[in-house]
Amino acid sequence: MKSVTVYSTPTCVYCKLAKDFFAKNDVAYVEHNVADDLKARAEMVEKSHQLGVPVIDIGGEIFVGFDKDALSKALGIAG
Repeated sequence: MKSVTVYSTPTCVYCKLAKDFFAKNDVAYVEHNVADDLKARAEMVEKSHQLGVPVIDIGGEIFVGFDKDALSKALGIAG
Protein backbone atom coordinates (compact mmCIF):
# COMPACT_ATOMS: atom_id res chain seq x y z
CA MET A 1 0.00 0.00 0.00
CA LYS A 2 1.12 3.57 -0.64
CA SER A 3 2.48 5.61 2.25
CA VAL A 4 -0.03 8.07 3.71
CA THR A 5 0.80 11.25 5.63
CA VAL A 6 -1.85 13.52 7.12
CA TYR A 7 -1.07 17.13 8.06
CA SER A 8 -3.77 18.27 10.44
CA THR A 9 -4.78 20.36 13.44
CA PRO A 10 -6.65 19.17 16.54
CA THR A 11 -9.73 21.33 15.87
CA CYS A 12 -10.16 20.55 12.16
CA VAL A 13 -13.43 18.71 11.44
CA TYR A 14 -12.30 17.60 7.98
CA CYS A 15 -9.05 16.27 9.43
CA LYS A 16 -11.09 14.09 11.78
CA LEU A 17 -13.26 12.88 8.90
CA ALA A 18 -10.14 11.93 6.92
CA LYS A 19 -8.58 10.09 9.86
CA ASP A 20 -11.87 8.28 10.58
CA PHE A 21 -12.04 7.28 6.90
CA PHE A 22 -8.51 5.85 7.05
CA ALA A 23 -9.25 3.98 10.29
CA LYS A 24 -12.49 2.52 8.86
CA ASN A 25 -10.58 1.28 5.82
CA ASP A 26 -7.53 -0.02 7.74
CA VAL A 27 -5.20 2.50 6.11
CA ALA A 28 -2.08 3.16 8.18
CA TYR A 29 -0.95 6.78 8.19
CA VAL A 30 1.52 9.13 9.81
CA GLU A 31 -0.04 12.23 11.32
CA HIS A 32 1.61 15.60 11.82
CA ASN A 33 -0.07 18.23 14.00
CA VAL A 34 0.87 21.41 12.16
CA ALA A 35 -0.53 23.58 14.96
CA ASP A 36 2.43 22.53 17.12
CA ASP A 37 5.06 21.19 14.71
CA LEU A 38 6.60 24.08 12.77
CA LYS A 39 8.84 21.79 10.70
CA ALA A 40 5.82 19.74 9.61
CA ARG A 41 3.89 22.95 8.84
CA ALA A 42 6.71 24.14 6.58
CA GLU A 43 6.79 20.73 4.88
CA MET A 44 3.02 20.87 4.36
CA VAL A 45 3.18 24.35 2.82
CA GLU A 46 6.04 23.27 0.55
CA LYS A 47 3.94 20.34 -0.70
CA SER A 48 0.56 22.09 -0.98
CA HIS A 49 1.47 25.80 -1.29
CA GLN A 50 -1.15 26.72 1.31
CA LEU A 51 -1.99 26.61 5.02
CA GLY A 52 -5.39 24.89 4.82
CA VAL A 53 -5.79 21.48 6.42
CA PRO A 54 -6.02 18.62 6.04
CA VAL A 55 -3.26 18.10 3.54
CA ILE A 56 -2.92 14.43 2.70
CA ASP A 57 0.10 12.95 0.94
CA ILE A 58 -0.58 9.54 -0.60
CA GLY A 59 2.57 8.22 -2.21
CA GLY A 60 3.57 11.72 -3.30
CA GLU A 61 0.12 12.72 -4.59
CA ILE A 62 -1.21 15.70 -2.61
CA PHE A 63 -4.84 16.13 -1.58
CA VAL A 64 -6.13 19.25 0.16
CA GLY A 65 -9.27 18.79 2.21
CA PHE A 66 -11.31 15.63 2.64
CA ASP A 67 -12.50 14.18 -0.66
CA LYS A 68 -13.63 10.62 0.06
CA ASP A 69 -13.94 9.67 -3.61
CA ALA A 70 -10.49 10.98 -4.58
CA LEU A 71 -8.85 9.36 -1.55
CA SER A 72 -10.61 6.05 -2.27
CA LYS A 73 -9.42 6.14 -5.87
CA ALA A 74 -5.83 6.96 -4.87
CA LEU A 75 -5.81 4.08 -2.39
CA GLY A 76 -7.71 1.57 -4.51
CA ILE A 77 -10.59 1.37 -2.04
CA ALA A 78 -13.94 0.38 -3.50
CA GLY A 79 -16.46 3.09 -2.72
